[in-house]
Amino acid sequence: MSRLSRGPRRALGMFAGALLALTGSQVHAQPTEYPVQITNCQRTISFDASPRRVVSIGQGTTEIMLSLGLADRIVGTGIWLAPLPEALAGEGAALPRLSDTSPSFEAVLNTRPDFVAAQWISDIAPEQARVGTFRQFDDFGVRTYVSPAECAKSDFSAGSGDGTRTQPWTMGLLNREIGELATIFDVRAKGQALIADNAARIDAASGQADRLQAQDITVLYWFSSPQISGEAYVAGRFGAPAWISDVVGVRNVITSDEEWPLVGWETITGLDPDVIVLGTMERRSLPGDDVAAKRNFLLTDPVASQLSAVRNGYLIEMPAHFMNPTLRAVDGVEVLADGLREHGLTR
Repeated sequence: MSRLSRGPRRALGMFAGALLALTGSQVHAQPTEYPVQITNCQRTISFDASPRRVVSIGQGTTEIMLSLGLADRIVGTGIWLAPLPEALAGEGAALPRLSDTSPSFEAVLNTRPDFVAAQWISDIAPEQARVGTFRQFDDFGVRTYVSPAECAKSDFSAGSGDGTRTQPWTMGLLNREIGELATIFDVRAKGQALIADNAARIDAASGQADRLQAQDITVLYWFSSPQISGEAYVAGRFGAPAWISDVVGVRNVITSDEEWPLVGWETITGLDPDVIVLGTMERRSLPGDDVAAKRNFLLTDPVASQLSAVRNGYLIEMPAHFMNPTLRAVDGVEVLADGLREHGLTR
């Protein structure tokens, strides 16, 4: 078993149990008392009432909103990588899509929102942003919120969605996002229920990982590539895939602090991971978005085809949004654990 695996898994199990106990004692959540203030990316946002017209930018943010029962508040969405999970598909079927990628500032304003929530700091940021800056939205009286997972990055003010982290992403950041959105929209009981459900799944997944007893296995997470044969966007050591690795008990070969560093195949060959996790998605904005293109490159490139993971056939497909710091990271644990078992990499 990996030397890194047993401690993090045990800690996660203790955390999950404690959180479940806490949530169980707070079944009747107190309603939000307005006005309420939320600290987000080193600024304070005030709410006199629950927002009524919301634009959610990022599938992860949209899925949290849907999980909190707020579909009727969403007047626009952006950035979609895959279909919604079955549990949310019904409520989310009629959501208006402004864009499958980052919508324009004008497209967002045209929905007449009173609140915009973003998954990525690159879309709504203090300075340069794909959609708009904090100040631009403030000028129109629209409050903005960015996932705490992004605010925790060391360079969030630069607006880099693939920026650096100096501390690992944890479920605590996701729970903060759920709790804050539940408070803003006065659905605290639903927020607590969602956090408890996540905790139970983490506890089950970490227990499953203990039973799997994965050996000292190294893994590379390949999200996409700007040029399929050039460099690859792979997961750094502090993002959601690192958390997934710790729960399952494997080791990410990439040690960069960047969320998704762009790494050349010569470097990857030198690291020679035992397993390569291939991101799958519906998006086709980059050549490396297509998982079939990823597989074809690995099997035919003279250098990449000699990687241990490729020669042994240890390739695991994972929906790309499972690698993001969202609700779907727990799904990522389950996909990776199942893939290791199917390849016989357990004992």
